[in-house]
Amino acid sequence: MPPRLSQSPTDAPKPDLLGRAEIEVLVNAFYDRVRGDETLGVIFDKVAQTNWETHLPKMYAFWETVMFRSGGFTGNPLAAHAKLVPLTDMGRDKFDHWLTLFRSTVDDHFAGENAEHIKRCAEDMANVIYSKINAVPDPRFDPANLTPEQKKRYAQHKSQPTQP
Repeated sequence: MPPRLSQSPTDAPKPDLLGRAEIEVLVNAFYDRVRGDETLGVIFDKVAQTNWETHLPKMYAFWETVMFRSGGFTGNPLAAHAKLVPLTDMGRDKFDHWLTLFRSTVDDHFAGENAEHIKRCAEDMANVIYSKINAVPDPRFDPANLTPEQKKRYAQHKSQPTQP
């Protein structure tokens, strides 16, 4: 088992996420929580059989790429999650629980513009991955969810002839 490198939350002012060092603190603290969580720990350790020595560096690169476009992440998170669907429940409740753990980990260790941004990115990714692996239409594109102004623009767009 790799060493756990998370820092403990303190009463001191919290830093913002500024680079790779903070990403590593966040990822380590988050996956410490995941591994100890009775719902998600089983999925990562027993179902996915996560190799933490390779997974954590991938997650450092992933989140550094998301936040700073400098992490050099390569991979396919959608495929990694999709292969778990036949093996375990990958329902909305699991993604919501993952988001709760992620947000609370960010809030316990960081504060600032980037801290808020990474939480929004995590929400977007969780929603997209959940929707894609479960073949759930994205509710943002459901015409029933459009505002009256959006419906009007959509109707105008649909009525315009297509250009050759």
